[in-house]
Amino acid sequence: MGRIDEILRATAEIGDEQARPTPPLRGEVEFRHLTFSYDGRPVLHDVSLAVPAGTTVAIVGPTGSGKSTLVSLIPRLFEAPPGTVLVDGHDVRTIPLHALRGAVGLVPQETFLFSDTVGENVAFGLPAGGAESVRRRVEEAAGVAQLDKDVRDFSHGYETFVGERGITLSGGQKQRAALARALAIDPRILILDDALASVDTYTEEQILAGLRGVMAERTTFLVSHRVSTVKEADLIVVLREGRIVERGTHQELVARGGFYAELHRRQLLEEEVEKTA
Repeated sequence: MGRIDEILRATAEIGDEQARPTPPLRGEVEFRHLTFSYDGRPVLHDVSLAVPAGTTVAIVGPTGSGKSTLVSLIPRLFEAPPGTVLVDGHDVRTIPLHALRGAVGLVPQETFLFSDTVGENVAFGLPAGGAESVRRRVEEAAGVAQLDKDVRDFSHGYETFVGERGITLSGGQKQRAALARALAIDPRILILDDALASVDTYTEEQILAGLRGVMAERTTFLVSHRVSTVKEADLIVVLREGRIVERGTHQELVARGGFYAELHRRQLLEEEVEKTA
Protein backbone atom coordinates (compact mmCIF):
# COMPACT_ATOMS: atom_id res chain seq x y z
CA MET A 1 0.00 0.00 0.00
CA GLY A 2 1.38 3.42 -0.99
CA ARG A 3 1.75 6.38 1.32
CA ILE A 4 -1.21 8.20 -0.27
CA ASP A 5 -3.44 5.15 0.23
CA GLU A 6 -2.38 4.89 3.87
CA ILE A 7 -3.21 8.55 4.46
CA LEU A 8 -6.61 8.26 2.76
CA ARG A 9 -7.46 5.26 4.88
CA ALA A 10 -6.42 7.00 8.09
CA THR A 11 -8.09 10.36 7.34
CA ALA A 12 -11.39 8.64 6.57
CA GLU A 13 -11.56 7.64 10.24
CA ILE A 14 -10.80 11.11 11.64
CA GLY A 15 -13.80 13.05 12.90
CA ASP A 16 -14.58 16.60 13.96
CA GLU A 17 -16.64 15.86 17.08
CA GLN A 18 -14.38 17.73 19.52
CA ALA A 19 -13.98 20.84 17.36
CA ARG A 20 -14.64 24.27 18.84
CA PRO A 21 -14.63 27.68 17.13
CA THR A 22 -11.09 29.07 17.00
CA PRO A 23 -9.66 32.41 15.81
CA PRO A 24 -7.63 32.50 12.57
CA LEU A 25 -4.48 30.44 13.05
CA ARG A 26 -1.08 32.15 13.29
CA GLY A 27 1.04 29.02 12.86
CA GLU A 28 2.63 28.33 16.25
CA VAL A 29 3.18 24.56 16.52
CA GLU A 30 4.06 22.45 19.55
CA PHE A 31 4.68 18.73 20.00
CA ARG A 32 4.27 17.95 23.69
CA HIS A 33 5.67 14.61 24.93
CA LEU A 34 4.34 13.01 21.75
CA THR A 35 4.46 9.23 21.55
CA PHE A 36 2.77 7.72 18.53
CA SER A 37 2.27 4.23 17.12
CA TYR A 38 0.97 3.29 13.69
CA ASP A 39 -0.82 -0.07 13.28
CA GLY A 40 0.63 -1.11 16.64
CA ARG A 41 4.19 -0.21 15.61
CA PRO A 42 5.92 2.50 17.73
CA VAL A 43 7.07 5.33 15.45
CA LEU A 44 7.67 8.38 17.70
CA HIS A 45 8.85 8.41 21.32
CA ASP A 46 8.39 11.34 23.74
CA VAL A 47 8.95 14.05 21.13
CA SER A 48 8.78 17.60 22.52
CA LEU A 49 9.36 20.59 20.25
CA ALA A 50 8.01 24.16 20.36
CA VAL A 51 8.02 26.08 17.07
CA PRO A 52 7.10 29.80 17.20
CA ALA A 53 5.00 31.17 14.34
CA GLY A 54 7.17 32.24 11.40
CA THR A 55 10.02 29.84 12.22
CA THR A 56 11.61 27.53 9.65
CA VAL A 57 12.38 24.11 11.14
CA ALA A 58 14.24 21.38 9.26
CA ILE A 59 13.82 17.73 10.20
CA VAL A 60 16.51 15.27 9.14
CA GLY A 61 17.32 11.69 10.00
CA PRO A 62 17.66 8.19 8.55
CA THR A 63 14.87 6.54 6.57
CA GLY A 64 12.23 5.22 8.98
CA SER A 65 13.09 7.62 11.79
CA GLY A 66 9.57 9.12 11.87
CA LYS A 67 10.11 12.40 10.00
CA SER A 68 7.10 12.14 7.69
CA THR A 69 4.87 10.80 10.43
CA LEU A 70 5.72 13.72 12.70
CA VAL A 71 4.72 16.42 10.21
CA SER A 72 1.63 14.51 9.04
CA LEU A 73 0.21 14.77 12.56
CA ILE A 74 -0.09 18.57 12.27
CA PRO A 75 -2.99 18.54 9.75
CA ARG A 76 -4.35 15.35 11.36
CA LEU A 77 -3.62 13.03 8.48
CA PHE A 78 -3.07 10.61 11.34
CA GLU A 79 -4.56 11.05 14.80
CA ALA A 80 -2.12 11.88 17.61
CA PRO A 81 -2.96 11.21 21.28
CA PRO A 82 -4.90 14.04 22.98
CA GLY A 83 -2.83 17.03 24.08
CA THR A 84 0.33 16.07 22.19
CA VAL A 85 0.06 18.19 19.01
CA LEU A 86 -0.99 21.82 19.36
CA VAL A 87 -1.39 24.76 16.98
CA ASP A 88 -1.54 28.22 18.59
CA GLY A 89 -1.95 26.47 21.93
CA HIS A 90 -5.02 24.52 20.80
CA ASP A 91 -5.06 20.72 20.66
CA VAL A 92 -5.41 20.00 16.94
CA ARG A 93 -8.35 17.73 17.79
CA THR A 94 -10.32 20.79 18.90
CA ILE A 95 -9.64 22.89 15.78
CA PRO A 96 -12.28 22.45 13.05
CA LEU A 97 -10.76 20.28 10.32
CA HIS A 98 -11.58 22.76 7.55
CA ALA A 99 -9.80 25.54 9.49
CA LEU A 100 -6.81 23.38 10.40
CA ARG A 101 -6.20 21.91 6.96
CA GLY A 102 -7.00 25.21 5.29
CA ALA A 103 -4.10 26.72 7.23
CA VAL A 104 -1.63 23.99 6.20
CA GLY A 105 0.07 23.67 2.82
CA LEU A 106 1.50 20.15 2.55
CA VAL A 107 3.77 18.78 -0.17
CA PRO A 108 4.19 15.06 0.59
CA GLN A 109 6.86 12.67 -0.65
CA GLU A 110 4.38 10.87 -2.88
CA THR A 111 2.94 13.63 -5.04
CA PHE A 112 -0.69 13.30 -6.12
CA LEU A 113 -2.02 15.18 -9.15
CA PHE A 114 -5.49 14.99 -10.64
CA SER A 115 -6.25 14.08 -14.25
CA ASP A 116 -6.81 17.72 -15.12
CA THR A 117 -4.91 20.73 -16.43
CA VAL A 118 -1.74 22.08 -14.86
CA GLY A 119 -3.59 25.23 -13.84
CA GLU A 120 -6.48 23.37 -12.20
CA ASN A 121 -4.03 21.18 -10.26
CA VAL A 122 -2.23 24.25 -8.89
CA ALA A 123 -5.52 26.05 -8.17
CA PHE A 124 -6.99 23.10 -6.25
CA GLY A 125 -7.89 24.31 -2.75
CA LEU A 126 -8.24 27.97 -3.69
CA PRO A 127 -11.56 29.56 -2.70
CA ALA A 128 -13.95 30.40 -5.51
CA GLY A 129 -13.22 33.83 -6.91
CA GLY A 130 -12.70 35.78 -10.07
CA ALA A 131 -10.84 33.95 -12.82
CA GLU A 132 -8.24 36.72 -13.01
CA SER A 133 -7.53 36.55 -9.26
CA VAL A 134 -7.17 32.77 -9.35
CA ARG A 135 -4.94 32.94 -12.41
CA ARG A 136 -2.68 35.50 -10.74
CA ARG A 137 -2.25 33.35 -7.60
CA VAL A 138 -1.55 30.28 -9.72
CA GLU A 139 1.11 32.06 -11.75
CA GLU A 140 2.75 33.63 -8.67
CA ALA A 141 2.94 30.25 -6.93
CA ALA A 142 4.25 28.56 -10.09
CA GLY A 143 6.95 31.21 -10.32
CA VAL A 144 8.22 30.54 -6.80
CA ALA A 145 8.12 26.78 -7.46
CA GLN A 146 10.08 27.24 -10.72
CA LEU A 147 7.24 25.56 -12.60
CA ASP A 148 6.50 28.56 -14.81
CA LYS A 149 9.49 27.90 -17.09
CA ASP A 150 8.23 24.38 -17.84
CA VAL A 151 4.68 25.63 -18.41
CA ARG A 152 5.94 27.98 -21.12
CA ASP A 153 7.19 24.93 -23.01
CA PHE A 154 3.92 22.97 -22.64
CA SER A 155 1.72 22.81 -25.73
CA HIS A 156 -1.21 24.58 -24.06
CA GLY A 157 0.50 26.30 -21.13
CA TYR A 158 -1.56 26.10 -17.94
CA GLU A 159 -4.38 24.44 -19.93
CA THR A 160 -2.19 21.40 -20.66
CA PHE A 161 -3.68 18.16 -19.30
CA VAL A 162 -1.28 16.15 -17.14
CA GLY A 163 -2.97 12.73 -17.34
CA GLU A 164 -3.85 10.32 -14.54
CA ARG A 165 -1.78 11.17 -11.45
CA GLY A 166 0.29 13.56 -13.58
CA ILE A 167 1.72 10.76 -15.73
CA THR A 168 2.81 13.14 -18.52
CA LEU A 169 5.06 15.11 -16.15
CA SER A 170 8.52 14.23 -14.89
CA GLY A 171 9.07 13.56 -11.19
CA GLY A 172 10.56 17.02 -10.70
CA GLN A 173 7.68 18.71 -12.54
CA LYS A 174 5.13 16.87 -10.41
CA GLN A 175 6.88 17.94 -7.22
CA ARG A 176 7.01 21.55 -8.40
CA ALA A 177 3.31 21.46 -9.33
CA ALA A 178 2.48 20.14 -5.86
CA LEU A 179 4.66 22.84 -4.29
CA ALA A 180 2.91 25.54 -6.32
CA ARG A 181 -0.48 24.15 -5.19
CA ALA A 182 0.59 24.35 -1.54
CA LEU A 183 1.89 27.92 -1.96
CA ALA A 184 -1.18 29.14 -3.84
CA ILE A 185 -3.46 28.80 -0.80
CA ASP A 186 -1.14 31.10 1.21
CA PRO A 187 -0.95 28.75 4.24
CA ARG A 188 0.10 29.77 7.75
CA ILE A 189 1.99 26.46 8.03
CA LEU A 190 3.98 25.09 5.08
CA ILE A 191 5.17 21.47 5.21
CA LEU A 192 7.67 20.29 2.59
CA ASP A 193 8.19 16.56 3.09
CA ASP A 194 11.22 15.74 0.94
CA ALA A 195 9.46 17.94 -1.61
CA LEU A 196 12.59 18.68 -3.67
CA ALA A 197 13.99 15.15 -3.80
CA SER A 198 13.27 14.79 -7.55
CA VAL A 199 14.56 18.26 -8.41
CA ASP A 200 18.12 18.80 -9.66
CA THR A 201 20.51 20.78 -7.46
CA TYR A 202 20.47 23.92 -9.64
CA THR A 203 16.66 24.10 -9.69
CA GLU A 204 16.58 23.36 -5.96
CA GLU A 205 18.79 26.39 -5.32
CA GLN A 206 16.46 28.59 -7.37
CA ILE A 207 13.38 27.28 -5.57
CA LEU A 208 14.96 27.78 -2.14
CA ALA A 209 15.93 31.33 -3.07
CA GLY A 210 12.33 32.07 -4.01
CA LEU A 211 11.01 30.29 -0.93
CA ARG A 212 13.07 32.34 1.53
CA GLY A 213 10.72 35.29 1.29
CA VAL A 214 7.69 32.99 1.44
CA MET A 215 9.01 31.07 4.46
CA ALA A 216 9.77 34.27 6.36
CA GLU A 217 6.03 34.95 6.52
CA ARG A 218 4.86 31.56 7.80
CA THR A 219 5.87 28.54 9.86
CA THR A 220 7.74 26.07 7.66
CA PHE A 221 8.74 22.45 8.21
CA LEU A 222 11.44 21.16 5.84
CA VAL A 223 11.94 17.39 5.76
CA SER A 224 14.94 16.44 3.67
CA HIS A 225 17.97 14.19 3.26
CA ARG A 226 19.97 17.01 1.68
CA VAL A 227 22.00 19.32 3.91
CA SER A 228 21.87 21.91 1.11
CA THR A 229 18.10 22.08 1.56
CA VAL A 230 18.06 22.56 5.33
CA LYS A 231 21.23 24.44 6.25
CA GLU A 232 19.55 27.89 6.26
CA ALA A 233 16.75 26.79 8.62
CA ASP A 234 16.30 28.61 11.93
CA LEU A 235 16.39 25.24 13.71
CA ILE A 236 17.46 21.78 12.57
CA VAL A 237 16.08 18.75 14.41
CA VAL A 238 17.62 15.30 14.01
CA LEU A 239 15.33 12.29 14.47
CA ARG A 240 16.67 8.77 15.00
CA GLU A 241 14.42 5.82 15.77
CA GLY A 242 11.57 8.19 16.56
CA ARG A 243 13.47 10.33 19.07
CA ILE A 244 15.01 13.78 18.84
CA VAL A 245 18.74 13.22 19.31
CA GLU A 246 20.11 16.59 18.15
CA ARG A 247 18.80 20.11 17.64
CA GLY A 248 20.45 23.40 16.74
CA THR A 249 21.53 25.54 13.79
CA HIS A 250 23.63 24.19 10.92
CA GLN A 251 26.80 25.68 12.41
CA GLU A 252 26.06 24.36 15.90
CA LEU A 253 25.36 20.83 14.70
CA VAL A 254 28.40 20.67 12.44
CA ALA A 255 30.58 21.78 15.37
CA ARG A 256 29.00 19.17 17.64
CA GLY A 257 30.28 16.30 15.51
CA GLY A 258 27.21 14.06 15.72
CA PHE A 259 24.90 12.47 13.15
CA TYR A 260 24.23 15.74 11.31
CA ALA A 261 27.93 16.58 11.09
CA GLU A 262 28.62 13.14 9.61
CA LEU A 263 25.78 13.59 7.11
CA HIS A 264 27.25 16.96 6.13
CA ARG A 265 30.74 15.50 5.73
CA ARG A 266 29.49 12.64 3.51
CA GLN A 267 27.53 14.97 1.25
CA LEU A 268 30.52 17.29 0.85
CA LEU A 269 32.63 14.29 -0.20
CA GLU A 270 29.95 13.18 -2.68
CA GLU A 271 29.91 16.67 -4.21
CA GLU A 272 33.69 16.61 -4.59
CA VAL A 273 33.54 13.20 -6.28
CA GLU A 274 30.87 14.45 -8.69
CA LYS A 275 32.99 17.49 -9.60
CA THR A 276 36.04 15.36 -10.41
CA ALA A 277 34.15 12.59 -12.22
